[in-house]
Amino acid sequence: MDNFTQYFPAALAIGINLTGYQGMHDPRRSILLYGATQFIAAAIVVPTKRIIRSERPDGSNRLSFPSGHAATAFSSAHFLFREYRSKNFWLSISGYPFAFFTGIYRLVNNKHWVSDVVAGAGVGIFSTEIAYWIYPKMEKMFFSKNKKRRSAVFPTVGKNYIGFSALGNF
Repeated sequence: MDNFTQYFPAALAIGINLTGYQGMHDPRRSILLYGATQFIAAAIVVPTKRIIRSERPDGSNRLSFPSGHAATAFSSAHFLFREYRSKNFWLSISGYPFAFFTGIYRLVNNKHWVSDVVAGAGVGIFSTEIAYWIYPKMEKMFFSKNKKRRSAVFPTVGKNYIGFSALGNF
């Protein structure tokens, strides 16, 4: 279940937006923002797992800390909150129970320690806040009327790292 519930708040936010009940941004911009939250969360979670190498409670691997499911779930819930908080408070907080469920389910399934889930939740909320903070630059990069702007994001792989690089006149 936790593989699906982590995405439910974002699907709810974008789905409602597509029906015409617009949140803070139109559908294209909200999808861009959600993508940025996931990109930032992954850019924090994946290297941290590889560096810390904390063993899972079930012993299946050493990629326990932080919880990527919790990071995704809480970034999705916080994204829903940020999009609808000024329009419909109850709708805006409706994603958090799904995020909590996802985190608890990771504990029940013996995939994470409590600290993994708490850290993942923090990463998720933080990544959403960062995405909204950098949004004005993304707006210029992707939706500017100035056709002279060019940019690209591409994967970068080296001997001891995997990441993303960006080029452009932002």
